Amino acid sequence: MNKIKTMMLAMLACIACVTFSACSDDDDDNDAKVSNYEKYQQAVNQTVNSQKKSDKVILLVAFGSTWEQAYDTFDKVVSDYKANFSGWDVYLSFSSAICINNARAGENVAPKDYYDPEHWLTAIGLAGYKQVVVQSLQVIPGEEYRRVRDSYVKDFMNNRNGDFTDTYMKSIDKQVVVGTPLMAETDDAEKLADVLNKEADVKAAVQQGIVAFMGHGNPEGYDYYGGNIRYLQLESYLRSLNPNYYVGTVDMDETYAEDVLKHIEGGDFPFTVGDMKVAANYEANTAKKAQLFVLMSIAGDHAHNDMADDEDDESWYSLFNAAGIETNAYETNFTEACWKKYKAGEGYIPGLAERSAVRKLWMNHTHEAIAKLGTDEALSTPTTASEE
Repeated sequence: MNKIKTMMLAMLACIACVTFSACSDDDDDNDAKVSNYEKYQQAVNQTVNSQKKSDKVILLVAFGSTWEQAYDTFDKVVSDYKANFSGWDVYLSFSSAICINNARAGENVAPKDYYDPEHWLTAIGLAGYKQVVVQSLQVIPGEEYRRVRDSYVKDFMNNRNGDFTDTYMKSIDKQVVVGTPLMAETDDAEKLADVLNKEADVKAAVQQGIVAFMGHGNPEGYDYYGGNIRYLQLESYLRSLNPNYYVGTVDMDETYAEDVLKHIEGGDFPFTVGDMKVAANYEANTAKKAQLFVLMSIAGDHAHNDMADDEDDESWYSLFNAAGIETNAYETNFTEACWKKYKAGEGYIPGLAERSAVRKLWMNHTHEAIAKLGTDEALSTPTTASEE
């Protein structure tokens, strides 16, 4: 189940080895390294300068993916944002270096450049944008969201690399905001439950048997309270609509596929999320059919491997079927698919961001963020502090 994580860690280790081996006392090597960094920033600057039409910008930030289907999903998200936020320039960033590099390499697809939030924000500042909204495309306020909010955006507002003049920094005081993830608050989980329950494919599946959503989650070794708890709240709201609903994750203790199967069998399962104790009671479910759905913005490695891989004994698909539940991980009746038009006949899994009703929930958060511009709820810059 953790094979993807293991592979990513191995790749990171390799990248680290290459990076450190390249850093020698040789001045030419150091100059080349600086030159490459500058060239990367220049490429982002050129992208922004060539596309800039406004003084207002929305930077969408996703973890990223290495799947062509996901790239198409992200294109649809950007298109939707441009259509619904007239007068705003819209860009998309990946926070994962591996995903950025793989997209640029063009694995069986045309190479694409997404760039990281740090370089996007630098280019945005150098281009003189007067209002900046950084919108998270994460599902929960967990590790990835907090890195965007507390590292990338904070570094930008602190002018960490000294790229901007004090005059510019003062001009964007209270003119920068961060749009929150899909399930930032408890009521967001309730709204998402209502939306998912009304989706035609989900509604049809839950009327025929079990529906299990697979989210990502954060490891419980790190306390991201307000993140993991959202999965449990979502499940609670969904089950109040239909007891055939279940929610689990690939990276959160006590919500793995095996735990979801135990919940289907029925019983009391008290456990702790962060500092909150949860007492969950499940009645035995005798349904013998199940449909799996991914609870992530896109359908990438986790969806196709951890959830749907019929050759992996530890995938959700294999575990559910081994438990005697006839299970589907792919579907053929999703009407909004923006990928099947040129991938007809292949197994299809829709990500959350492919659902127009779910995209509206993210856009509602962007509208809420925009409403904070110019108020005390927006972000301030240190250069605006009193000089007494």
